Amino acid sequence: MAIHKLLLKVVVLGALLSSYHNRITEATNSMMKHGCRRACGTLSIPYPFGTRDSNSDCRIDHPSFTIECDNSTNPPVPYMDKRTSDLEILDISIEDHEMQVNVSSVRECYNSSGHNGTSSVYTGLSVADFPISNTKNKFIAIGCDTLATFQDPEEKFSFSSRLGNRESTCEDAKKNSASYKCTNNTICTDAENGSGYKCTCKGGYRGNPYLVNGCQDINECADPEKNPCDGICHNTEGSYTCSCPKGYRGDGKKGGDGSRCIANPKSSHLVIILVGLGVGIIVLLFSASFLYLGLKKRKLIRLKEQYFKQNGGLLLQQQLHEHDRTTNAAKIFNAEELEVATNHYDDSRIVGRGGYGTVYKGILPNSTIVAIKKSKLVDENQIKQFINEVIVLSQINHRNVVNLLGCCLETEVPLLVYEFVNNGTLFEHIHNLNKSSKMSWETRLRIASETAGVLSYLHSAASIPIIHQDVKSTNILLDANYTAKVSDFGASQLVLLDQAELSTMVQGTFGYLDPEHLHTSQLTEKSDVYSFGIVLVELLTGKKALSFDRPEEEGSLAMYFLLALKEDRLFQIVEELIAEDNEQVKGVADLAKRCLKLKGDERLTMKEVANELDGIRAMANHLWVNIDLNSEETVHLLGEMTDSIVYAESSNTTNTGYTDSMKNHVMPPVNSGR
Repeated sequence: MAIHKLLLKVVVLGALLSSYHNRITEATNSMMKHGCRRACGTLSIPYPFGTRDSNSDCRIDHPSFTIECDNSTNPPVPYMDKRTSDLEILDISIEDHEMQVNVSSVRECYNSSGHNGTSSVYTGLSVADFPISNTKNKFIAIGCDTLATFQDPEEKFSFSSRLGNRESTCEDAKKNSASYKCTNNTICTDAENGSGYKCTCKGGYRGNPYLVNGCQDINECADPEKNPCDGICHNTEGSYTCSCPKGYRGDGKKGGDGSRCIANPKSSHLVIILVGLGVGIIVLLFSASFLYLGLKKRKLIRLKEQYFKQNGGLLLQQQLHEHDRTTNAAKIFNAEELEVATNHYDDSRIVGRGGYGTVYKGILPNSTIVAIKKSKLVDENQIKQFINEVIVLSQINHRNVVNLLGCCLETEVPLLVYEFVNNGTLFEHIHNLNKSSKMSWETRLRIASETAGVLSYLHSAASIPIIHQDVKSTNILLDANYTAKVSDFGASQLVLLDQAELSTMVQGTFGYLDPEHLHTSQLTEKSDVYSFGIVLVELLTGKKALSFDRPEEEGSLAMYFLLALKEDRLFQIVEELIAEDNEQVKGVADLAKRCLKLKGDERLTMKEVANELDGIRAMANHLWVNIDLNSEETVHLLGEMTDSIVYAESSNTTNTGYTDSMKNHVMPPVNSGR
């Protein structure tokens, strides 16, 4: 079977034509007339072309500029006016003044028997008023024994305009200004073959020359490829100019002798000097910055090393080595981490202040809430207390002790990081009227029992016995369930097995301080027993350890309590809330009395105290022995305490239990016995 196929692609040159639909969107839109249909399928429709269903203002009122849009297909297909042609329009370009149309091919088919009846031996081409390009069309025949012919019923290319006034040239068109289509910033050109004219934008402009203000200025300076400036480009209306920077000569354009920007001989040396000076300054600044940062980094490293030594890092290492212990998973925090956790130690994060430091609430990156203890001052004595607290807490593993999470040694003052206990101190709950009324006797008794259990553990169950040395209600924290958490081990002492007594500087808080330790400087575990006895009396009476509201002889809570026992006025001084629990109150009062004996040897041990408190809690109906309020020992104790206790001025300081004790009241050792 032989196939004869004619392929013909017609490019029609016209007087008024459009832009290809899929050029840059901005350029395409500039070809359109506002409010008119912009496309038919994939073909963009610029003015002066328009679809038949558009307003008459959207196109020239002539069949040649009317586009038939077949909306029955998807996408729709554009045709030239079907009354004169059925040519499909492929593309319209105003810049090239071209319209591309699709002409169906002609074919004639044969098989072994001859003609098979499926042939198409001719096709028609009617392009109305537009001439056919004589350079961009090809007439092609494919097949064996094929003859293809092109026929024109006029027998030659001869075209004439059908426009209203038969305007064949630009000059003719301009005479009829009402129908002249070239707008401002355009050039009119006569058609190359045939009559008619075409409009183009002037050089330096682009757009649709048939729309009012359709030809817009091109900013050549925005695109280096569109201007040959070697120097500075200045955009002008429809053009541009070039110039050279200050200190250079030439017209600023590339190419040609004397046209490029060349440095003036007089200014070239200055430019070289200035450039050299600028480079030198930059190098100098870079070197200085590098040196400064290096020195600053080295200084920071040395400062951290200094702080580490100053804050007892070497002492801590030595102590840990001597005790052959390591901290219980304690973390070494860096300074930046704790600054972020406390919002740079903002005042809103302060949860308590003490004589020697401030406690901040901190939030770690893992959302853990912690208490960060920051000392106010730095001295050798305080550093020893800080290191001592770390060493002591590393030996403790008890649910009723505030857990030490870690420390930071690279800051000016050492920092300790504890678990956060969120319900304040026992002191607050005893001496704040609103809080004390909510704390029942059962709760008070449980807190006393838990605290006694901690002290018993420290004295007899810890790997190395520990004397707390600053037991008081402000150092007992409470969580949301009123569970006791003993804190502040800064003054605590580790007791080696061969040490029955420790000779130390007297430390503690007046009102809780053991009179025997005050007189002899000998510290034993019985010193904690005395201090705990004061806490028991606080829980019973709701009174402070020292008070200037009471008569001078009763300023000390121990004296006030023992005198009341002597005069059989126990239930006149206990909290009204607990007055009904007679037997248990009597039992605890008797226990407190035995904790407050003047001689340490005559006091109970903390283990015995803890056991008795557990017994009081378990045996609510136990009948306790009568308290001997007239014993000679009680009278002797009262008299002795009157002679020895020195009263300190009251303080408005709030202690959270994390902060250090009021160690500014430390008394020097007394050589004489009691």
